[in-house]
Amino acid sequence: MNNQATKLKELMQEQSPLSAKKTRFVAITSGKGGVGKSTISANIAHMLSKRGFKVGLFDADLGLANLDIILGVSAPKNILHVVKGEATLDEVVLQIAPNFYLIPGDSGEEILRYSDENFFRSVLSKPSMLDAMDVMIIDTGAGIGEHTQLFLKAADDVIVVAIPDPAAITDAYAMIKVNSTYKSEVGLLLNQVKTEKEAQMVYEKIVKVASKNISTPFKINYMGHMRSDEIVSRSIKSRSLFTKDAPTSAPSKAIGEIVQKIALKLERNVLVGAKESGLNGLFKRLFEQF
Repeated sequence: MNNQATKLKELMQEQSPLSAKKTRFVAITSGKGGVGKSTISANIAHMLSKRGFKVGLFDADLGLANLDIILGVSAPKNILHVVKGEATLDEVVLQIAPNFYLIPGDSGEEILRYSDENFFRSVLSKPSMLDAMDVMIIDTGAGIGEHTQLFLKAADDVIVVAIPDPAAITDAYAMIKVNSTYKSEVGLLLNQVKTEKEAQMVYEKIVKVASKNISTPFKINYMGHMRSDEIVSRSIKSRSLFTKDAPTSAPSKAIGEIVQKIALKLERNVLVGAKESGLNGLFKRLFEQF
């Protein structure tokens, strides 16, 4: 492992600066599946791109990737092909719209069998169009598994998606508690609520439990809520984005309020070297955890 780490450090040191733009990494996660995390991730990415930010959407739900389906695009190659040396990163990336790019994940378990060195070498070996990204939305797997935690630790911001269901609330709290061991704050987004009052009640309940059980200074930021809406259901069935098809709808306005909070942080980003940019920057951070 030490020899592998040394090789990877040397590889990262060989990379030449490409730009002075910092990419902010925003991980969107959940304690359990089926809460609408990926749909929210895709629509947040789309709306950020409409605001003029250059956005990458990385399907990091290794083994259960589905963002290509949600976006209604065909992904003949994905991150697994990069890891196996069968494609370059730029050959895998799909442009969804101006300023909006998808990095497709793999929907099988094969990618999990590859060594860390192969994974990092594949990503770090060449410059990429993604190096100029303003923000990368990382759609992680659900739950507190090891691979999901790697991405959460590497992210600048973590947003936990939950629904007003007892099991989902319990799992969301478990995810938040895990994050409190390496983050000073997380965002909480309530989905599929009936009213704003219901969303506030769930948020306050989680904050109350966290304040009693998390000893370190830690903040849970209320990111907003999404009501159950037929517009969202139709967009999922039609493999499209409701923020594109119905930009003035209530769900799109709700996403807009969430995006505004993310955009404020993006506007405060400072200039850094290219090694902190794009997918290279993300995987550099991932590697530093080993």
